[in-house]
Amino acid sequence: MNQRTQTLDDVMDPARARAMQAILGDEITIRAEDPLPPFFHQLYFWDPQPPGMLGRDGHPKRGGIIPDMGLPRRMWAGGRLEFHAPLRAGRTAQRLSSVEQATRKQGRTGPLAFVTLRHEIWQDGQLCVTDWQDLLYREDPDPAAPVPDPPRARTDEDVAENARFDSTTLFRYSALTFNGHRIHYDIEYARTVEGYNGLVVHGPLLAQRLILLAERRLGSVKRFSFRATAPLLHSEEATFCWQGGNGWVRGQDGRQHMIATASS
Repeated sequence: MNQRTQTLDDVMDPARARAMQAILGDEITIRAEDPLPPFFHQLYFWDPQPPGMLGRDGHPKRGGIIPDMGLPRRMWAGGRLEFHAPLRAGRTAQRLSSVEQATRKQGRTGPLAFVTLRHEIWQDGQLCVTDWQDLLYREDPDPAAPVPDPPRARTDEDVAENARFDSTTLFRYSALTFNGHRIHYDIEYARTVEGYNGLVVHGPLLAQRLILLAERRLGSVKRFSFRATAPLLHSEEATFCWQGGNGWVRGQDGRQHMIATASS
């Protein structure tokens, strides 16, 4: 039966948050009752499905909360977040999810579908986070089609931090977020089916580093939005940049992989 809403409960396990700090290379500090860093709620509210309910890409088959848009390739295109109150480690929280939008249109390279999910994260009767997740669906790549030029990134940042994401990091992050998408750990699938030249770094992992950079610059983050503009591969170095209320991820050849805005 198709559904367009979903409710999941989970305990904000401090061990899972500490594992995320380890993946990021940060000091491991989080204990029960500590406020979780922004965007760490993505580590929780798993919805595991048996093998027979998975698609070819390792994601759950469409037709549950996410409608089947008739296109095989799924990408996390971006999102928006509002932080109303801190989530506390060690306490139970609830995520209320709904489909806010689902549309199809014809793009320059073929049909596209867009799905926006709205998640509300509640804890102790208080709304803590509102999280809009934008998904993009498209056809399999045409090997004969020209590859569009990615946008060029800005170079006027006030602060820059370099990072690399090897296959071990991608595997650990996939496991921690229970993300089965094969483009992040199955290099043959990524190359031969979805047309990438290597493993793809998770969009939310890039956004996570940007939002923590924004927090260090702004002191606190109340609103954050991000949009992926080009895939980053596990063999590439990235520079995380920030100026004022704007952030971006620049590749080693000047490509722009993600843009973001934040306010405190």
